[in-house]
Order: sequence, then C-alpha cells, then structure tokens
Amino acid sequence: MTKIAIMGAMEEEIEPLLAHFDNVNIVEFANNKYYEVSYKGVEIVIAYSKIGKVFASLTAATMIEKFECDTLLFSGVAGGINPKLKIGDLIIADKLCQHDLDITAFGHPNGFVPGGSVFVETSEKLRTIAKDVAKENELNVIEGTIATGDQFVHSSERKDFIESTFKADALEMEGASVAVVCDSLNVPFFVLRAISDSADGGADIDFDEFLKSSAINSANYMIKIVDKLID
Repeated sequence: MTKIAIMGAMEEEIEPLLAHFDNVNIVEFANNKYYEVSYKGVEIVIAYSKIGKVFASLTAATMIEKFECDTLLFSGVAGGINPKLKIGDLIIADKLCQHDLDITAFGHPNGFVPGGSVFVETSEKLRTIAKDVAKENELNVIEGTIATGDQFVHSSERKDFIESTFKADALEMEGASVAVVCDSLNVPFFVLRAISDSADGGADIDFDEFLKSSAINSANYMIKIVDKLID
C-alpha cells in the first residue's frame, strides 16, 4: 500500500474527513478538487465526486489512474432498508449492485449486463480491518448488501422492490459504480455508509436533518480504519 484514496459523494461527506488533517494540498482536475495530505508517512488523496454513478466513476478512476492510489475507501451516507438500521447506524458493504440497471427485456436479471455481474464484492481484508476497528471501539456495525442507483429513493414501493430483488440492506447513489471501477482495475476497495434516512416517504425530510451527523459518524469511523490500515 503506497497511496490511499478516500471518496465521498458530497462536500458534507468529506468535510469531517478533511478536518482531521493539516497542510492540505489542493489539485484541480476534470472540474473537481482533489485534496492531498500526508498522514503517518502515508499519502492520502481525498475527494468528493458529486452525486451519482457517472461522477463517482470519473472520480474513482481519476484517483486510481492520475493520482496512482492503490487502495480506495468510500465514506458517506445512505438510506436504510434493513429494519435493524436506524439513523446514524453504520453499514459496511460486503457487495454492491446497481438497482436501476435494467435490461430485463432481453432476458437478463435486474442489475446485470453482459460482461458484468449483478454484484461486485468489496475487499475481504479491508472489511476484516473495519470489523476489528468496530469491535475495539464498541461500534455497532452491520455488514451487508448496498444497492446503488441514479435516483434518490423516497417511496416505499421502490424501496420494497430493491429489497425483494437484491436483498439489499441500504441504498445510495455511488457505491456500485466505484465498485465496478475498482474491481476492473484490481484495486482493493471498501464502502462505508452511515444511515441518514429511511428511503421511504419521509426520506427527503430525514436526509437534510441527519446528513451532517451521519457523515461525521462515517468519517470518524473511517479515520480509525485508516489508522489500523497504516499500523
């Protein structure tokens, strides 16, 4: 491991991460800002992609190809599907899928395109480190499936479809696209989300209220994971 990438989707998701570092160098590239820091002798690049799968794919690929990061960590918020997940709770993805990818008209399952797969698995090594950190800090963290799509889900019908089709525990708008990029480029990756809303009729109300606190929960846990990874 020589260089770590840490991604979020929104400014609010990386602000609590950047607060942990001094002497930040900002590099502007492809209509985005990349924040370079040195931490315990390891180079780290932090960026928020902007919302959605296209921007997330661009940012992940840039961090790997231009900045030469060889490990990618994603920190952010998500809507909860699993009833065990309450607002502020943490989930680490064991695998991710694209719930809005649909060529079922050609006889393929939801989330699948030829040459791809419905699910992309995250790094088992990084998940193990994250679970060790959770245990050491007495954090309640669920490991499960995260579904990604280019839509902010705020209806019970859509939420139920995603749960029944993909057995997903949480949903968001970037993770699976980052997973496809990292998997294709053989870069170990990890996706951490803190629950900010319930992805149903009240999601838009919950989200604004809990975005900040949930992002801080995710970021603080992520820094502990980075410490363990470096040590």
